[in-house]
Amino acid sequence: MIEVWTDEEALECTMVVPEAPNVRTFAFRAPSGRLFDYRPGQFVTLELPVPGGPIHRTYSISSSPSRPLALSVTVKAQEGSVGTRWMFDHVNVGTRIKASGPAGSFTLGPTDRKYLLISAGSGITPMMSMLSYLYDYGTDPDVRLIACARRPTDLVFPQTLTHMAGRVPGLKLSFAVTEEEPYQVWTGYMGRLNQLMLGTMAPDYLERDVYCCGPEPFMQMVREALSYMGYDMARFRQESFAAPAPVAEVVPDDDVVPDAAASAQVTFARAGVTLDCRETDTILALSRANALRIPYGCTFGICGTCKVRKTKGEVRMVHNGGISDDDVADGWILTCCSHPVGEVEIDA
Repeated sequence: MIEVWTDEEALECTMVVPEAPNVRTFAFRAPSGRLFDYRPGQFVTLELPVPGGPIHRTYSISSSPSRPLALSVTVKAQEGSVGTRWMFDHVNVGTRIKASGPAGSFTLGPTDRKYLLISAGSGITPMMSMLSYLYDYGTDPDVRLIACARRPTDLVFPQTLTHMAGRVPGLKLSFAVTEEEPYQVWTGYMGRLNQLMLGTMAPDYLERDVYCCGPEPFMQMVREALSYMGYDMARFRQESFAAPAPVAEVVPDDDVVPDAAASAQVTFARAGVTLDCRETDTILALSRANALRIPYGCTFGICGTCKVRKTKGEVRMVHNGGISDDDVADGWILTCCSHPVGEVEIDA
């Protein structure tokens, strides 16, 4: 019987590969030899023991589930980053890290569909998992990838992708940068991605399911361009771990709206602590203000790291896809976006 890795077992780093300036791939294995089971495009959350206490960071998986002995994340150390910079400085071969997941709904559909994958910068990470899976699947996929970066040296995986495309006729690549490197020839596209370039790179875009990952302004540009070009946006999917753009919240008539003047009470059953608060407080904010530890990552309902089981009472939860309907039906909540209504008890 094949045993599958669960987040009860720490991951052990087996390889660190520099991919581009400030971008590295960290490969992990399960010390027990268990296999990894996930879907291409999902993410994993790592617990990083930085000075001052552990923090949780969510990273897209760059490896393919078709190669289940290892799991890789490819991360970029942004200016001012704490968690990723700690990984650069401290994670080497043999380092063990706690992790949870895999999770996420930004996943590849059936292998026989036509796809257009559009990425910017390190947003190529989930696309690499999807492309590797299609490459390994054995049938000739019909997929176009558009990868954008500032400079050619900022492109991630260009050699690997070119190698794959050289063996699979149905995989087409387009690279676009906004700046050239001095003393190097660049034969790809120049300039910021726009409608004209999109139409040139993928003239049959109307026939394809589109997946997009990158900074929010980039994804907004792609959304607006495709919508203007008549694309069926019901077939558009995007991934981002940045806070979603604020929008007017639509509240169903029968929903319960938090009242800033109303009192609430949350019992943390494992800690044996009951705290008074307002209905407008989130349970995560309440726990952090009172030094009660609940693991968390994105803090806006995407990554699912702060999921706990609610054992009593009601909450008002507006998440961004970080929890499934089945989990909600089973009593799980995301504490980062759950507001207590009256008296609530959680298993934390």
